[in-house]
Amino acid sequence: MYVKTYFKVLTRLSHLITMFCFVLLLCALCLNFSSVDVITVYLLCFLQLTGVLDDCFCDIESIDVFNNFKIYPHIRKLVERDFFRYYKVNLKRPCPFWPDEGQCSIKDCHVEPCPEVRVQHAWLICFNLTIPKKLFPSLCCSNQTKEAFADWAHHDDAQDHFCGLDDEMSPEAEHVDLLLNPERYTGYKGPSAWRVWNSIYEENCFKPRSVYRPLNPLAPSRGEGFYKWMEGLCLEKRVFYRLISGLHSSINIHLCAEYLLDEGWGKSVWGPNLHEFRQRFDPAETKGEGTRRLKNLYFLYLIELRALSKVTPYFERSFINLYTGNSQEDSSTKELLLQVLNETKAFPMHFDESSMFAGHKIESKTLKEEFRLHFKNISRIMDCVGCSKCRLWGTLQTQGLGTALRILFSEKEIKKLPENSPSKGFQLTRQEIVALLNGFARLSTSIKELHNFRTLLKDQR
Repeated sequence: MYVKTYFKVLTRLSHLITMFCFVLLLCALCLNFSSVDVITVYLLCFLQLTGVLDDCFCDIESIDVFNNFKIYPHIRKLVERDFFRYYKVNLKRPCPFWPDEGQCSIKDCHVEPCPEVRVQHAWLICFNLTIPKKLFPSLCCSNQTKEAFADWAHHDDAQDHFCGLDDEMSPEAEHVDLLLNPERYTGYKGPSAWRVWNSIYEENCFKPRSVYRPLNPLAPSRGEGFYKWMEGLCLEKRVFYRLISGLHSSINIHLCAEYLLDEGWGKSVWGPNLHEFRQRFDPAETKGEGTRRLKNLYFLYLIELRALSKVTPYFERSFINLYTGNSQEDSSTKELLLQVLNETKAFPMHFDESSMFAGHKIESKTLKEEFRLHFKNISRIMDCVGCSKCRLWGTLQTQGLGTALRILFSEKEIKKLPENSPSKGFQLTRQEIVALLNGFARLSTSIKELHNFRTLLKDQR
């Protein structure tokens, strides 16, 4: 009874705030406010993103408070640990869908891989010598250290993966220090970037070619009938589109928050670009799409939050070790990880995934496989991104989401995990763990950055 009452109150409050925004905007127009003031009023209202999200029982205000105060401070520290800061990826695989257009020549598109001739102390002990961290603060593994990765037992079942897994032993796969290659605006844009996102949306979101999404720069239509078409979709297909849209929105927020503001002598200045943020999310600039995009970000956050809460028992087992070769740091890292996971379990309004693939057994199995293959195809499209740094972070976040989906659909296997020994039924590779936590950290950062942009909008009044 209390839950239903809470839901009704939130819904009514959302409607009241929307009406208030319209009245406030109308007053601004009637009182001949300047165009800048009118836009500011408009943005301040609609970027509040109040109310209950579609397809789940959760309000945006609760997510904001929970993320900004309970999750973000801890997840930010976690991904700075040695176990989570290194990601092995093949950035040289050719695009399988259209002719290679070459790599972006802008310097900020470049990724600095870990030099193979240098040694990172925290992963391994080379030649029986422990390398002091203070002497080599950001170095990576040498060729002699590769055998240590075999310490991770890989029991991968390819049929369960939502992403194409890189061959970690491929000579073209390299370890990348994520802290030395942060996600930010690189200048990569235009037809090449549009083509990637267009392929993701138009060919993989269960959408007929006659229906176009709004504001698609490569489509002949403005997408007027898009949301009417979406209303007729089953929950699973709506969820798929919202996940991709949420990921797109999150990436755009990162680019707006870490924008090249000044390229001075010897040192570039990066920071939030409010103009760029408005172009991507201002309801006036996007014909109302901006608010929908941001709500899909929150929806994606809930999905990955739910996955983390579900996978907690996997990491709670005593023999699961986040191996780097430094036992003291490994123990501290696992303690911090469990702290984050326990916070996710405490969230009171999780997405209920049990309603997905809950119909007829054969139809549900077919739909689930179609869902998985569509997502796996998107992971391959990331090989068509011309900017190496964009490809790095796109690949990582796509694999993170794919891992979250695999967790959500492996509930029975996770419940059957033995307490004191590995299980062949459900395993996570090191790559999946790194991608899962870094991907969620990116979503957490996006929601935190939204708060910062709201503050900037208020200060601009």
